[in-house]
Amino acid sequence: MGIQVSDFGKTADGTTAKIVTVVNERGMGMEVTDFGAALVAVTVTDKNNALADVVLGYEDVMDYIRNTGFYLGATIGRNGNRIGGACVTINGQDYPMDDNENGNNLHSGFEGFDRKIWDMEILEDELTVKFHYHSPDGEQGLPGNFDVTVAYTLTNENEIRIHYTGTSDADTIANMTNHSYFNLAGHAYGSIAEHILWLDADAYTPVDEKLIPTGELRTVQGTPFDFRTPKKMGLDIDADDEQLKLASGYDHNYVLNHQDGQVRKVAEVSEPVTGRVMEVYTDCVGVQFYAGNFMNSTLIGKGGAAYQRRGGFCLETQYYPDANHHNHFPTSILKAGQLYDTTTIYKFTVR
Repeated sequence: MGIQVSDFGKTADGTTAKIVTVVNERGMGMEVTDFGAALVAVTVTDKNNALADVVLGYEDVMDYIRNTGFYLGATIGRNGNRIGGACVTINGQDYPMDDNENGNNLHSGFEGFDRKIWDMEILEDELTVKFHYHSPDGEQGLPGNFDVTVAYTLTNENEIRIHYTGTSDADTIANMTNHSYFNLAGHAYGSIAEHILWLDADAYTPVDEKLIPTGELRTVQGTPFDFRTPKKMGLDIDADDEQLKLASGYDHNYVLNHQDGQVRKVAEVSEPVTGRVMEVYTDCVGVQFYAGNFMNSTLIGKGGAAYQRRGGFCLETQYYPDANHHNHFPTSILKAGQLYDTTTIYKFTVR
């Protein structure tokens, strides 16, 4: 049990990145790095007490720098997911952002929080690592000086608690998330098709050909998107469905039930061979289920593992994508002086 800090390689300008290893009293481990405030590894036992790392990642900071399009484990901000037309409107003024995906802005553009070295604070008694970042006015094209903290805590109940807080001196967009790819059979195992998913969502937000929400809140009833009864991720992923074809599988925001601002259980994933289970708790209104459709075996991760297509899944808690352009979506605008405060928990058990 404890915390250890090590070097994680150098960035292009010679800055030494750090990686922090945290172990709880039950032997579960977590690794985070100050580059992108990213989750690098999560080591948990299976039903036979065998340890495995269940998060996809890299062994050196330069691999995170080189592989810009996958966002493995990264803290995404100021805005996670997509913004149509790469522009937001705040108080009647347009703020253009980077066009880094088919005319749209994805994950805040070329210089998102995932590309930054964060200041780091270690609270050893609490098994907590806090990352701090000052985003100056105009960064990513967005207004306001935004000061943000992301705290990772490894509890003795085998939870990874991610707590985001931040304030801005002008109205801005604040919609942060974690972009970890999980594979409960082990990060290098391969397909996640046999993983069983439950999602507490009666509806999702369908997308257009550029993967931007149309504005519709569509029921999951009778569609491949219904995970209210647990089912294998791969069961319907290649079904003859327009939405699945547009995204090459699941890459959609789910409208979570019980949107009262309280942290509650919203998802559960189990892997039948190892018996590992991951529960997701959050106070967010949405979660993006991404099945790794655009991954490919040229993506080389820890231990030389080739991360194949659909070799990991993401459950990214969030506001709905492109919320700024849909007045009936919950707003992702943070008012000046107000506190951005949201929590997501990944809890690991065996069954």
